Amino acid sequence: MLSLKDSLAVLKRTNALLEGHFVLSSGLHSPKYIQCAKLLSNPKNSKKICVSLAKKIKKNFKKIDLILSPAIGGIIIGYEIGKLLNIETIFCERVKGRFLLRRGFLIKKNSKVLIVEDVITTGKSSLECVNLIKKSKAKILGFACLIDRSNKKNLKIKNKKIISQVKIDVPTYKKNNLPISLKNLPISTPGSRKLK
Repeated sequence: MLSLKDSLAVLKRTNALLEGHFVLSSGLHSPKYIQCAKLLSNPKNSKKICVSLAKKIKKNFKKIDLILSPAIGGIIIGYEIGKLLNIETIFCERVKGRFLLRRGFLIKKNSKVLIVEDVITTGKSSLECVNLIKKSKAKILGFACLIDRSNKKNLKIKNKKIISQVKIDVPTYKKNNLPISLKNLPISTPGSRKLK
């Protein structure tokens, strides 16, 4: 498995982990920004991370029937992990603000489902996936992600295992409480959540 140091080096090399002054989709400011799409657009580098994460998943979850990923960020990583572990993989997508299963995707009753995402911050998207699993009368095993940037204060997921390739602390600040180091940097707003 890749070490934390090697994983961070891959993220920086692919510009998936940026440093500067960013306004996140939450409106909070941060000196770091994570964009896993940059990593996943580079097959050679993303394969190293995905293989390592797949090994961790296999070690922590004995029987997985299905992988469910939230669109759009989780689709590629869900597919890659599903391919490596030879597990059926589906995704849910937002329709009028709510996650739904479309395209003929189904979660079979009593199946054991792992949710796979690119990044977990608060776990909001993951919890919306949990609702789909419960509605299907299936069992949620836990969560896996490339990057876990949650902390106890902002994490909404309770009592379930989160397996990640990288656990990283990304400090955030309200606009009126910025450290001097951020105040002196130009602001970038890289997220896609508010794109029209």
